[in-house]
Amino acid sequence: MASDRKIEELRRKTNPLFNDRKLKLGTFCTNLDYGCAMSTIDGTLRISWPNTLKLARIADEMEFEAIVPVARWRGFGGKINFNGAGFETYSWAAGLAAATRYSTIFATSHLTTMHPVMAAKQGMTIDHITGGRFALNVVTGWNRPEIEMFGIDFPDHDTRYDIAVEWLDIIKRLWTQEEEFDFDGKYYKIKKGFLQPKPIQKPYPAIMNAGGSPKGRHYAAKYADMAFVNMDSHDLDACAARVASYRDLARQECGRDIQVWTNTYVVQGETEKEAKDFVREYIDEKGDWEGAENLVNTMGLNALTFPPEVMQEMKRHFIGGWAGFPIVGTKEQIVDTMLTLSNKVGLDGILLAWARYEPGILEFREKTLPLVKQAGLR
Repeated sequence: MASDRKIEELRRKTNPLFNDRKLKLGTFCTNLDYGCAMSTIDGTLRISWPNTLKLARIADEMEFEAIVPVARWRGFGGKINFNGAGFETYSWAAGLAAATRYSTIFATSHLTTMHPVMAAKQGMTIDHITGGRFALNVVTGWNRPEIEMFGIDFPDHDTRYDIAVEWLDIIKRLWTQEEEFDFDGKYYKIKKGFLQPKPIQKPYPAIMNAGGSPKGRHYAAKYADMAFVNMDSHDLDACAARVASYRDLARQECGRDIQVWTNTYVVQGETEKEAKDFVREYIDEKGDWEGAENLVNTMGLNALTFPPEVMQEMKRHFIGGWAGFPIVGTKEQIVDTMLTLSNKVGLDGILLAWARYEPGILEFREKTLPLVKQAGLR
């Protein structure tokens, strides 16, 4: 535990993820077409460099701690081919790094598509561009059609995490060791591994992982600084237990303290009815249900024995905002939900998304953020 506290102190000098704010905030999926909303409504995010840059600068001006992309190589078909067009995350992060001053800029990396020596070099470069504000979101991958685009085998679930152990070990050694080293692993062979200069962030850039299976949770607890947790239930007691399970695992089995984050989608209205009416419009009436069916099939969720009503609700939240936790209502209700996610559920940070991204984030800045600060969350 002491060593982790020392690491946090070192990183606090450059990386806002380790500041003292009670609830850290970020944006999610601003590097891809449609952002997080699988809907045919007008005004969704259409990916272009000016659009993604504008959203990053708005988040940066609000001093959001995190700007997190989704790594995607192809879309999900359906009416809109959700997330089919988008920017690769390392080069995207490098571009945003030079255009921001405060937020931590993440790259999300499918490890099977990126050799660890290249990932280490690119991550180090982005850390220098940001002045020590880079973070790496390690993804083992679940989307078989994407991995097969690269002409490589799609390893089974547990093997992907075994690969991830070696992959991240090599990267951390490149980021920290001054002398050359050899690595003779099962999946990687490195001869005279070498990297200069080292990252600005000490001892190395922050790591996030979204492991949800038992093996994935153990990986996040042992190797990551932040566990990204998908709330598969919106029952608050169940959410709190899920967050606590990550913390307890990290402390009891690994002797570590980690942060726990999740993603959300925000629907704000002048009244609760207005917000709920918009949810009904963009999800139930104009959602890309065909695309959502393709998504759950690709994830293999259709093979699990969910009752029909549970599967339907799951698709609704994929359409609403990449299966995030819904934050719906007036600005006061938005803040109340955020207080609950912090105080009752126990989250350290939440990534926000809006169906109409730019007007949504601007409304949040003008109307809601002052109340978030008054509530003591910022």
